[in-house]
Amino acid sequence: MTPGGDSVPPGGGIPPGGRPPGDPPVGGTTRPPNPPSPAAPSPSRRLSPAASAGQAAAHAAALVAAARQTRLTGRAAVLAVVICAIALSLAYPVREYIAQRQQIDQLLAQQQTMSAQVKALSEQDTQLNQVPYIEEQAEDQLHMCFPNEQCYEVISGQPVHTVTAKPKAPADPWYNKLWHSVQQANSEPAR
Repeated sequence: MTPGGDSVPPGGGIPPGGRPPGDPPVGGTTRPPNPPSPAAPSPSRRLSPAASAGQAAAHAAALVAAARQTRLTGRAAVLAVVICAIALSLAYPVREYIAQRQQIDQLLAQQQTMSAQVKALSEQDTQLNQVPYIEEQAEDQLHMCFPNEQCYEVISGQPVHTVTAKPKAPADPWYNKLWHSVQQANSEPAR
């Protein structure tokens, strides 16, 4: 021991760190000594090597656990606020963009259905301008016949077939029948 109460290590008075006690560090400033941690043994107590290894492991585990604890620094708080502000400022435009894309998709689907309808209607228009198609529709839907035809409607569910009848000679008018009967009566002998 030295007169000031410091202990001198057994190597001539210079501790293992390479500087005599009381010498300031190379940077010119001195750091206050770290307070002893609760897991570290006090210098007055000497432990066996197995016990000191166990406590050293516990001390290392405590240091790792302390390092895992996250601290919110000022920079981290500002960064979090900036990220939140960016996310909030982008939320509305992104939502509008998605809504507009959905509306565009709906309008494209509607346009395709409308173009299909226009195509079907133009085909129907070309059919309605053809005379055979009009005649067929008049017979099927309106049950119409040409002037020299006789039409029959079959109720059994069979398709309707039209039969063309040969034109007959017009029947004698009623007065011809009357005159003919008078002549017959005149030709018979009286009784």
